[in-house]
Amino acid sequence: MKYPALLPALPGTGMRTTLLAIAATLGVLALVLITALVFGGPQPIAPLASINRPFDKVDFSDVPTTCSFVARDGTRLAWLDYPAARDAPGKRRIVLVHGSSARARSMHVLAKSLAQAGFSVAALDMRGHGDSGARGQAGYVDQLEDDVADFMRAVPHDGSSTLAGFSSGGGFVLRFSGGKRQDLFDRYLLLAPYLHRSAPTHRAIKDSWASVGLPRIIALTVLNRMGITAWNDLPTLRFALDEAIKDQLTSSYSYNLTLAFAPHQDYQSDIRGGHQPMRVVAGSEDELFDASRYADAFADAGRPVPVSVVPGVGHMGLTLDPRAMPAIVQAAGQ
Repeated sequence: MKYPALLPALPGTGMRTTLLAIAATLGVLALVLITALVFGGPQPIAPLASINRPFDKVDFSDVPTTCSFVARDGTRLAWLDYPAARDAPGKRRIVLVHGSSARARSMHVLAKSLAQAGFSVAALDMRGHGDSGARGQAGYVDQLEDDVADFMRAVPHDGSSTLAGFSSGGGFVLRFSGGKRQDLFDRYLLLAPYLHRSAPTHRAIKDSWASVGLPRIIALTVLNRMGITAWNDLPTLRFALDEAIKDQLTSSYSYNLTLAFAPHQDYQSDIRGGHQPMRVVAGSEDELFDASRYADAFADAGRPVPVSVVPGVGHMGLTLDPRAMPAIVQAAGQ
C-alpha cells in the first residue's frame, strides 16, 4: 500500500540555488539600505559667511509681537503681522515665506518695505522653523501646504492675496502654485527661488550652504515607496550656520521637511501646473543661483514668466538691500 507523502517535496538543487541567490541579494540590499540610513546622513559643514553675516546689521528692535494660528493637526504655528501703512489698490495681502533654516523675522526688512508700500504682510514661521512646531520636522511631506491652507482659513483677508517666497521658500511657493490649492492666491512672487540642483539656475560653488545626505535620501525614498515611513524624521539636510545663531535658526531638516520645503523632483511640472500670474525677482550678484538663467528655466518648462534682475544685489541682499525693495514692491503690485 502506498501512503501519501506527509511532507512537501524538497526543492531540487536548481531551485535551492535560485532561492539562495534571491536571499543573498535581498540580504545585500537590506545591508545597503541600513548602511545608508545609519551612515548616509548630511555631513558637518563650515559656516557660510555670505548667508550668515548680512543679518548682523539688521535692526530687529521693531519686529511685531508673534501671532499664532492652529493647524489641522492641533499644532500652534507662528506668524508676524505687518499692517499696511496706507491704503493700496485691492487691499492686497502678501503672505511671505522665508528661506531655508530661517524664520519669519528674517523677512523683517522686506516685510516693512512692503507694508510701507501699502500691502498687508503676513510673514510665516513655516512648520519646523522658528516657533512653529519641532525644529527641522514635518509630520508628512505635504504638511506645509496644508499649513498654508489652514492659515488662509484661520486668518481670512478682505481682499486679494499673493504668496511670496524667498530662496527655498520660493521653491516651496512654486510647489504650491502648481498644486490643487493654487486658487487660494491670485498671484505668486518668487524671490531668488531654489528650483532644483539640475536646473540651469543652480551654481556649482566651492562653499555650499547645505550638506545633503544623498545616500540616506535615496534609502528613505525606496522605503517610502514600500510604504515604510518610520524613519522619515532622520536628518537629510544640514545648513552652514554660525554657532552664535544656531539656537535661533533650524540647523537641519528631516526627510519629510527636505521634500516638503522645495519644489517637487520634477520642478518643471510645478511650473507648468500653475495658472495664476507669477513673477520672479533675483539679484544679479546672487552667489547661489544664476539670476540670468531664470527666464530660460521657466521658458524651457513651457511657461515663460516675467523676470526682474536687480543689479549689484546678492542672494541675501534681495531681502535686505534697499536697492532691491523697489523691484520687489513693483512686482508685488503687478
